[in-house]
Amino acid sequence: MPEPTGVIHDIGYQRYTGPRLGRRHVFGALYLHGLRTVFGLGRSAKAKIFPWLVVGIVTVVAAGLTAVRSQIGQVVMTYAQFADSMSWLVIFFVAVAAPELVSRDLRSGVLPLYFSRPLPRSDYPLAKLLALVTALWLLLGGPQLVMFLGAAFTTDAGMRGVWNELLDLLPGLLYAGLWAVVFASIGLLVASLTGKRAFAAGGIVAVFLMTTPVVGVLSIMPSQTINELALIASPSTLVQGVGLWALGDLLVEAGQNGFQIGGFGPVYAVAAVVLVTACVLLLLVRYRKVATR
Repeated sequence: MPEPTGVIHDIGYQRYTGPRLGRRHVFGALYLHGLRTVFGLGRSAKAKIFPWLVVGIVTVVAAGLTAVRSQIGQVVMTYAQFADSMSWLVIFFVAVAAPELVSRDLRSGVLPLYFSRPLPRSDYPLAKLLALVTALWLLLGGPQLVMFLGAAFTTDAGMRGVWNELLDLLPGLLYAGLWAVVFASIGLLVASLTGKRAFAAGGIVAVFLMTTPVVGVLSIMPSQTINELALIASPSTLVQGVGLWALGDLLVEAGQNGFQIGGFGPVYAVAAVVLVTACVLLLLVRYRKVATR
């Protein structure tokens, strides 16, 4: 009878005896991982190309505007107008980033692993949403900071000029935050509906671009009321409508395009709040229903 040849090897597996971190740390880890994912950090070089190309474009545009302003001595574009002018890039940035955040997890089936830990189902989409909002705000706010630094170092009015420039910057950053919240809410909701990133990206672009012609049609209707409410029909122009009401002279880009909101500014603000709230609630419902087997 042959002697047994099996050998048991001790490969060093040990039980974890350290501190067990709670819900707050899990949420923070998801948020940080999501933020890194948006910019391709910790991933292959291919994953970094598009996000950092967009970052480079908006930064170069901001630097160019700053250089022109320093030469001619007057404001070429306000901080709020800068956010408006970059809106098309933001749409495509969201179309790439949102599927990377949620569609990959749906397709690879890792959600059961997330939810097997003490992680409420609401925390996963909220952490991803917060990561995308932060990334979009940085995308629009970072170049505004470049513009501010350029203006602050070239002003002839001393500290008073720097202070006035700061007062112009703060509304621009808040407006960038509005863009980030609205776009991230819609983009992540659409991306959460499919595990195929190409379909998710196409759906996001379609939501933003296919609603824009509706604004054009409504804006030429014979009713002035419909004309003034036309911007509500598209997420991009809805944000501009809120900006026209809240920022006034700091944001005239939409007004230059022939759109007017009349006295409906508060209506636009309420519509934006309702839109974001609805998207977030639907996102939470989506992840309560998603399969985890």
